[in-house]
Amino acid sequence: MSDTKKRNLSVLGPNEFTGIKLREPAQYAAGLPAVKVALQHAFKEMGVVKSLHTLSHMNQKDGFDCPGCAWPDPEKPSKLGEYCENGVKALAEEATNARVDTNFFAKYSVEELSRWSDYQIGKSGRLTEPMILKPDSIYYEPISWDEASALIAEQLHELNSPDEGVFYTSGRSSNEAAFLYGLFVRAFGTNNMPDCSNMCHESSGVALNETLGIGKGSVKLDDFDKAELVMVIGQNPGTNHPRMLSALQKCKEIGGKVISINPLEEAGLIRFKNPQEVKGVLSSGTTLTDIHLQVKINQDVSLLKLIIKKLAVLDEDSQNVFDHKFINEYTDGYEDLLRHIEKYSEKELLDLCGVEEQVVDNAVQLLAHNNKIIICWAMGLTQHKNGVQNIKECVNLLLLKGSLGKPGAGTCPVRGHSNVQGDRTVGIMHHVSPELNKAIEDTFGFIPPDKEGLDTVHAIEAMYNQKAKVFIALGGNFLSAASDTKYTAKALQNCELTVNISTKLNRSHLITGKTALILPTLGRSELDTKDGKPRFFTVENSMGKVHQSKGLLKPASRDLKSEPEIIGSIASAYFRDSHPVDWKNLSKDYKLIREKIELVIKGFKNVNNRSKGSGFYLPNNVRDLDFSKLPNQKAQFSLCDTPKHQLKENEFILMTIRSHDQFNTTIYGLDDRYRGIYNERRVVLMNKVDMDMYTLNKLDVVNIISRYDNTERVASNFLVIPYNIPQGNLASYFPETNVLVPYNHFADKSNTPISKSIVVIIEKT
Repeated sequence: MSDTKKRNLSVLGPNEFTGIKLREPAQYAAGLPAVKVALQHAFKEMGVVKSLHTLSHMNQKDGFDCPGCAWPDPEKPSKLGEYCENGVKALAEEATNARVDTNFFAKYSVEELSRWSDYQIGKSGRLTEPMILKPDSIYYEPISWDEASALIAEQLHELNSPDEGVFYTSGRSSNEAAFLYGLFVRAFGTNNMPDCSNMCHESSGVALNETLGIGKGSVKLDDFDKAELVMVIGQNPGTNHPRMLSALQKCKEIGGKVISINPLEEAGLIRFKNPQEVKGVLSSGTTLTDIHLQVKINQDVSLLKLIIKKLAVLDEDSQNVFDHKFINEYTDGYEDLLRHIEKYSEKELLDLCGVEEQVVDNAVQLLAHNNKIIICWAMGLTQHKNGVQNIKECVNLLLLKGSLGKPGAGTCPVRGHSNVQGDRTVGIMHHVSPELNKAIEDTFGFIPPDKEGLDTVHAIEAMYNQKAKVFIALGGNFLSAASDTKYTAKALQNCELTVNISTKLNRSHLITGKTALILPTLGRSELDTKDGKPRFFTVENSMGKVHQSKGLLKPASRDLKSEPEIIGSIASAYFRDSHPVDWKNLSKDYKLIREKIELVIKGFKNVNNRSKGSGFYLPNNVRDLDFSKLPNQKAQFSLCDTPKHQLKENEFILMTIRSHDQFNTTIYGLDDRYRGIYNERRVVLMNKVDMDMYTLNKLDVVNIISRYDNTERVASNFLVIPYNIPQGNLASYFPETNVLVPYNHFADKSNTPISKSIVVIIEKT
């Protein structure tokens, strides 16, 4: 065997069924079932004593940040536990007692492991020591840390250009690790820093930067206590951000209203039983959604435009629906927007969005009579060809209502991984920032590159075409997370070297370059020490607050290193101690890293002290109504076109979704409890009318096929399930259906894959 091309690998894993069981979809989220399931996961992976001890420190001011989502902690976290069901599952996965060690890799070849499901792979356990997969082997073998760093350095030195290296970052990394990683990549000489933001909220960042001057949301957690109306669009908080349900509950308790906009009616937005309250367990819970607008997939602009059009009519009659004082003082483009919406008839917009007009009118009345409005969204808006325009239309509505820069109002992009926003703040980006480059040069004495780097989709293309030859991932599961799975697999296999800095085994460790390294690192919950003294790192939540995180568990192995130490070792080996930055010492002293962050990144003054306790908020110009960096020093209205999907008679639009037993590409279990789907992931949700039209019955087996640019992509063996979803629309889980997403079809400006609006056909087997 001479290279990886001869390894008999399964890129997609098995496509066998696992024994589906169906029940009626749930009518509420959380409650006792959530507590029961969460503890079952924790006790199974960690044991009872370890579970209870560790959970008592998660999301507490003196503890560690949840390794799951980025939802912020309240100022006074509950002593009963400031975590949700999926947060417990995330901790259980990280702090599991199972181990993937030398004996494991000697027993199982990468060929055999590749035929396991993502669920089976993830359940294998924690990685314990550095491993290498050599070009002529199908088995990982141990390698020392020094040898691993030297091998990486050697491969990087052999590149013809620094731009032949790709350096990916997952949102799990700390601010300290991400800053040091970005510093090394720039010192190496490239801006090829794709990150997980490219695949999820990049559309949010682009849209918010262009309209409001900052690529982040503007609300704080306590704004939900003051909001009169919260709109939740393209998001399923009951599964993806369950702690958000507590914020929505508080909003309802003070008399606020909630409008949900989504193709699926999700249990978490129907009713919430708060497990931290006696009434939440014993009573029927809190009804959250007042109005649900069941929009067709990717017709959010059509719906929002219809709402704005109807509000404009009311405002013309009364002059008090829109906040004209705010519009005149702070915005630019209002008259252009009014002329733009005149191009569309109400009937045209109604037909496009598919929502009943009376339901739309009910939502319009709520919007007309309230001004403290928060709009929340997630990937249901961002992962489309027009993802940027989706967010801009949300901003249009907030600007018209003057719902920015005041309590109870603003933008709320709900981030996924717990420090994905922090990574971008401290410098992980493929774009060039002259301001950042100058600060790095002044602080560290080297000149960073000024050529724009590769984002995720273009990094994949470069590796596929052998224009990039070394791939290093700081966390994440790149293969399973990216679009066009088979194309991405070939891209990785074309590399000379792939390196994964990870806590758990995943599919990206099996579909690799000619040589592959696994470098195991500490988890969030584990004690990180230097000279016997504990160290802490910092993270930024989805609302721009920076705070410390400090683990407490005994590390899974003595051979684990922290992410900064791993980065420092690689950098030190590459530069061979002939660089202005003292990489090795800097990587061991997190306090020193933070001092450097303070010098380079605005808003981090006195970060070593301010990050302790509940932490501090970073500057946010929208909260101050400062739009001085924008044209005419005003917030910008946008002219957004409605999407036009020219579907053929037998075509559908498919959106990828998560199951309830899942966070990103990590599969905790096989149950989607809230949707009533148990012990199976290979399913496609379909409207019953569509099923009848194509003579499909419940649990018929189908292949899902996409055809873009004369290329056919197939997700085989899926069970049809009748579900309450708009006609012409389908939904199915990722990563199983990522194979259908073409790598070269993505959002305008943000390059985010079109994972939520894939044109497909259904073929009965």
